[in-house]
Amino acid sequence: MSVLSSSVAAVVFDAYGTLFDVHSAVGRHAAAIGAEAGALSDLWRVKQLEYTWVLSLAGRSASFQTLTERALDYALARFPGIDPGLRDALLDAYRDLDAYAEVAGTLAALKARGLRTAVLSNGDAPMLARATASAGIDGLLDALISVERAGIFKTSPRAYALVEQRLGLAPGEVVFCSSNRWDVAGAAAFGFVPVWINRSGAPDEYPDLAPRAVLASLDGLLEA
Repeated sequence: MSVLSSSVAAVVFDAYGTLFDVHSAVGRHAAAIGAEAGALSDLWRVKQLEYTWVLSLAGRSASFQTLTERALDYALARFPGIDPGLRDALLDAYRDLDAYAEVAGTLAALKARGLRTAVLSNGDAPMLARATASAGIDGLLDALISVERAGIFKTSPRAYALVEQRLGLAPGEVVFCSSNRWDVAGAAAFGFVPVWINRSGAPDEYPDLAPRAVLASLDGLLEA
């Protein structure tokens, strides 16, 4: 059965890593950073996500922007050879991340098919508004949904429930796409039609919470 079956009314996307290349911020300053640019970017991302999980499990909350800043501070401290004066430039670049090349075309094609499109992200509402506007895709999305309204990060069911509340759709009517396998697992547990955008060819995990489809990029949705 096609992922975009007749029962599907909306396609919802994770933002960071799925629509936006989270490593493009460091990439813009790679020459100034030097040989450790890739390692810095990887650690920044790992810590950013780790902080969301730790706070959620501890029953605490903080803005995603704050956690993004704390994660960068940690990464810079781990790589003392990198100029800490790049901090502000890196954070500014993170606010205007590059969208993947196929994103705009895929969103336009989905809307042409009569499907609603939305984002469900750990990102704060202002972060999402700026990122989608700077990438020129804000007009292709019907809703930008931030988990801040739930007071907890993904993979909490309360975060995914925001889609139901905002779009007025049952979970089975929603295809949820993420490049993060843990996010796909959370979406599967909630009852969405989960699609894993496996850009890096990573091995599978969470076998009890499998995706309906595994795609190398978002434009594969149009054929899946």
